[in-house]
Amino acid sequence: MTSNKIYQYWVPVFLWVIFIFWMSTDKFSPQNTSSIVEPIFHFLMPKSSEQTLSMSHMFFRKIAHLIEYFVLGFLLFRAFRGDSKELRIQQWTSSMIVLMLCAASDEFHQYFVSARTASSVDMLIDLTGGTLALVFRSLLLLRGRKLIKSNWMTHKK
Repeated sequence: MTSNKIYQYWVPVFLWVIFIFWMSTDKFSPQNTSSIVEPIFHFLMPKSSEQTLSMSHMFFRKIAHLIEYFVLGFLLFRAFRGDSKELRIQQWTSSMIVLMLCAASDEFHQYFVSARTASSVDMLIDLTGGTLALVFRSLLLLRGRKLIKSNWMTHKK
């Protein structure tokens, strides 16, 4: 793989991992994000109780985990696939291994951050987001391949 390809495929992965770990700092703890997120929810749902706003904030944070790792899964699959036109199990398994390592190290990191807590539930949400990206991307590739084959077959006559 040329250095241009390394930048093209792997720099986005590393930048996204740095972003994820930055989001794991106490700057993005529930206490800090609640002062931003809960007023927005209060504006959108003015008659909601404090408990509903708090639960909405928690749900929002879990969705953020899912999205962060969905993007990471997509970027990893893209990086491991490179310029290959083939869909191989190694691309999938390599992506999953790195996703697991990132999710585990993210939660391990949060264990040492005073305003954060490590959570196996968050790790499962992270892995779900990454896995959804791998499935989604694989289905798009397979669908594209079927469309190419069907177009080729109809134009061959």
